[in-house]
Amino acid sequence: MKIVVLANKDRQEQVFKNEHIADLMRLGEVVFNTRRDGPDENAAAALMKDADIVVTSWNCPKMTPAVLDSAPGLKLVIHAAGSVKGLVSDEFWERNIRLSSGSAALGKGVAETALGLTISSLKNFWNLANVTRFGGWNGQNNTVREIYDVTVGVIGAGFAGRHYIKLLKNFDVDILLYDPTLGNDECAAIGAKKSELDDIMIQSDVVSIHAPSIPATYHMINKTNLALMKDRAVIINTARGTIIDEAALIDELKTGRISACIDVTDPEPPSETNELRSLPNVILTPHIAGSVNNGKKRIGDLVLAEIKSFIADGTLAYEVKSEKLVFMA
Repeated sequence: MKIVVLANKDRQEQVFKNEHIADLMRLGEVVFNTRRDGPDENAAAALMKDADIVVTSWNCPKMTPAVLDSAPGLKLVIHAAGSVKGLVSDEFWERNIRLSSGSAALGKGVAETALGLTISSLKNFWNLANVTRFGGWNGQNNTVREIYDVTVGVIGAGFAGRHYIKLLKNFDVDILLYDPTLGNDECAAIGAKKSELDDIMIQSDVVSIHAPSIPATYHMINKTNLALMKDRAVIINTARGTIIDEAALIDELKTGRISACIDVTDPEPPSETNELRSLPNVILTPHIAGSVNNGKKRIGDLVLAEIKSFIADGTLAYEVKSEKLVFMA
């Protein structure tokens, strides 16, 4: 097998450990991109000449016919990053090239962040930290809730949503799931009860958003369903800013009824005057829910596992099919 690591040098250093590189070199002839920028289409085509397997990542160009023509025997592309929508073209699918993505590895970090925000919000950590910082102690202990005997609503059952549900199963909570692509039995197999969106907004103490940013999810969370939320409920968004009508969310937050943990906004970054920055019932973080630093090495683990599996018996754990793209971020 000729394996071409098309990702530039900076991306390689972010996602691969030395052990990953050594493993790759034991699997076949490996060609590494040595540049720290790009590559553009011309550089990609030159690097990919006669490749069997190509590893892409952020900053790699679209797999146009001009790029693909340089590797007529290309069998597999593994995207060492998240969304593949900017990578593939119709020509890619017509040539029967298989595709795998690192989204599952990134999703673990997102799910862990959502769980941390869930626990921290129920415990009211941030407000209580301010109380103690200014000399107080236990006057607000009645604001603390455990992650016990509460209802958590999950919106979207992609990699992040599923892993979040898996983590929640360690706690005594009821889990509701809204994902129109899944049936009752599929939701139950994941560990959640299939629910409609409005029911989740009404019943949940915590609502965690893990849906993709696609036309069908634009402003899915809006003035009408935000008003359905319980008093003291928490809404968490580690997915995409476009999913929430931000103006409606700010209006609801100003009532003081609910709180929010927001890792993504629309646009990013939010303006300096955006009220999400100053509202006392908001935790606003700068899009760090996914893997940012050492967590990106999880992608390297996934890439190596996928290549080994593909070489061994042609199987892929995280294969992306063309018909699924419409439902993906």
